[in-house]
Amino acid sequence: MSLEVFLKAIQTEVAQTQYGESPVELYEPIEYLMSLGGKKMRPLLTVMATNIFTDDWQKALKPALGVEVFHNFTLMHDDIMDAAPLRRGQPTVHEKWNPNVAILSGDVMLVCAYELMTAVDDKIFKHVIKRFNRTAAEVCEGQQWDMNFATRNDVTEEEYINMIRLKTSVLLGFSLELGGLIAEAGEEATQLLYDFGTNIGIGFQLKDDILDVYGDPEKFGKQVGGDIIENKKTWLLLKALELSKGKAEEAELQKWIDAKEFDKEVKVKAVTEIYNSLGIRALAEAQMNKYFNTGLADLEKLNAPIERKTPLIQLTKQLIERES
Repeated sequence: MSLEVFLKAIQTEVAQTQYGESPVELYEPIEYLMSLGGKKMRPLLTVMATNIFTDDWQKALKPALGVEVFHNFTLMHDDIMDAAPLRRGQPTVHEKWNPNVAILSGDVMLVCAYELMTAVDDKIFKHVIKRFNRTAAEVCEGQQWDMNFATRNDVTEEEYINMIRLKTSVLLGFSLELGGLIAEAGEEATQLLYDFGTNIGIGFQLKDDILDVYGDPEKFGKQVGGDIIENKKTWLLLKALELSKGKAEEAELQKWIDAKEFDKEVKVKAVTEIYNSLGIRALAEAQMNKYFNTGLADLEKLNAPIERKTPLIQLTKQLIERES
């Protein structure tokens, strides 16, 4: 089964799903956000994990969409917190409507996510909801750590990896675990799927950090250098702060971090040059590959025919090689 078949089925499910009708101000923003595209990576992982163990992977579509609705709920609220003007190249919900509408629509999206999750079989329902609850709380924990880091100057590499594990990776892990649970794959298999997803999720975020500095502006889809402009505590910045100690780059890097007024393009160019002089890109790519390779090793341990695992291997390679 190809990625295209799974993706088409998910897109059809998204198009057919109704979240509510009235008042329109509550439900229209949900339809709007869900229609903006995106990679649909999380529901893809769920249906592909289900397909490893059963041909009846369509039974995973509604719960998989539940994961995607939850993910978009977090984006809607994140955009409010970040005062972000754009999402996937279009106005964010709080910009198109207002923050109060975005908060309330986001709240009902969470309810819709739970409603879609009820499509799982009764015998796994309680366990699925328990794992979903834990994952949802961890995503919020990750977001709070990310906000905490903005005002701290002592963030460690270990703390950063744990933050992106919570904010990004655990939901990818749950997406795969959910597919294993739906297919009744067994405890060992679902744990391996979860571990696979968590590791590639960390690799995915590290790739995002690299693209933010070194991506092609035409392909990346958002401003290159945004993390540098905001002094965001990415793996690249933390490693640069560590490796520049006692070197000429230390004072130069700190000058740009402390600057209150600056030309954005000049700052991005200057900090990128510091990264280049310290070899940060190669180190970040090695770290990224470490997590992707660990994830692929988890998948290799999974007791299933290789042809059943091939779509997940292909998707992982696409994530490693992506330019946006």
